[in-house]
Amino acid sequence: MNPTRPIRVVFLCQRVPWPPDRGDRITTWHFLQHLLQRGADVFVGCFAEEERDAEGVAFLAKNCREVVAPFLSRKSRKLTSLRGLLTGEALTLPFFRDRGLAAAVARQAAAGPIDLVHVYSSSMAQYALDVPARAKVMQFAELDSDKWRQYAATSGPLGRWIYGREARRLLAFEDRVARAFPCSAVVSEVERELFRERIPGVEPVVLPNGVDTDHFTSAGDADRHAHTAVFTGVMDYEPNVDGVCWFADACWPTLRARFPDARLLVVGSKPVPRVQALAQRPGITVTGRVPTTPPFFDRAAVAIAPLRLARGVQNKVLEAMSMGLSVVSSPQAAQGLGDVPAGTLTIADGAEATIAGVAAAFADPTHARRMGRAAGEWVRREWRWQRMLERYDDVLARLGVTFAR
Repeated sequence: MNPTRPIRVVFLCQRVPWPPDRGDRITTWHFLQHLLQRGADVFVGCFAEEERDAEGVAFLAKNCREVVAPFLSRKSRKLTSLRGLLTGEALTLPFFRDRGLAAAVARQAAAGPIDLVHVYSSSMAQYALDVPARAKVMQFAELDSDKWRQYAATSGPLGRWIYGREARRLLAFEDRVARAFPCSAVVSEVERELFRERIPGVEPVVLPNGVDTDHFTSAGDADRHAHTAVFTGVMDYEPNVDGVCWFADACWPTLRARFPDARLLVVGSKPVPRVQALAQRPGITVTGRVPTTPPFFDRAAVAIAPLRLARGVQNKVLEAMSMGLSVVSSPQAAQGLGDVPAGTLTIADGAEATIAGVAAAFADPTHARRMGRAAGEWVRREWRWQRMLERYDDVLARLGVTFAR
């Protein structure tokens, strides 16, 4: 590789990686931004899903060689994905398949040597399996097939069959991809253990998410309410929907009875009807899309992450901790963080423990603030994006990818 010229990169991800306002966009934007800051010449292939994505594409096009983002209608693509039943493949693959995007990637390969192919999410690997490149990174983050396995375990007979089939077929594709790419990356040690179990013989590297500690910094306690809890996340994502609705059903009535002025802020875009209906319950506010989440963290005494269907590193937990907020998390939402220092996070398994954790924060604001400050110090020390991107540079160096000086 000639270190005097910019490296040519093909960067593939499911969604337009801007703005960084949801988990996958946050991750893909930081890795893409890092490549651009290092002087890379980047082609981005992704999908647009809503009108405002045009602004994201325009923003990225100012700094990238080319951005190709065909529109993806999730409603119509669900019908398209049924082709997988005829071909025997995972339904996820035809869902994210587009001829125009495939042709654009092929043009990039024909235009000259590609130094790096970086793929985020296994569904996008179908565009890069046969593309020659000096180095390839498959950023699984977590195995999507395991998400479908979890759905199957909690569904009725039809769901068990459909989701179970998807889990098996997608795992077979993930296995193929992992063996074809020289580098597979996962988001946590927990995910690495699962990867080793499901795809034996391939050793993944761990590339954790980080948190933008400059953005997620508290402005102070002026608007903080001692009996307010906050939940953040995209509210059409099933694990978020399941988690917050479970909390509202299993925990909130008891907390409201104990603290009559208690409030729950459900903060995030695209709330589905089931989530919108929560606003009819005493003390619950459903905001929909907001410009930025830090002001809502600053109104709360505690953040909750009661996810029952979760793997990997949860940005909502890191962001709340970075804001200096006490957090009550399910074991599933906390497992990607590894060994968390005592006094920085309350891990609660089940309704009784979750109620106790939130009630403790409501009842003793001083202790809650003390835990929040300790959490913030730990996140700023261990989970800054700069630290995570240094790991990425190490991975690229081992693959022989060097940047122009």
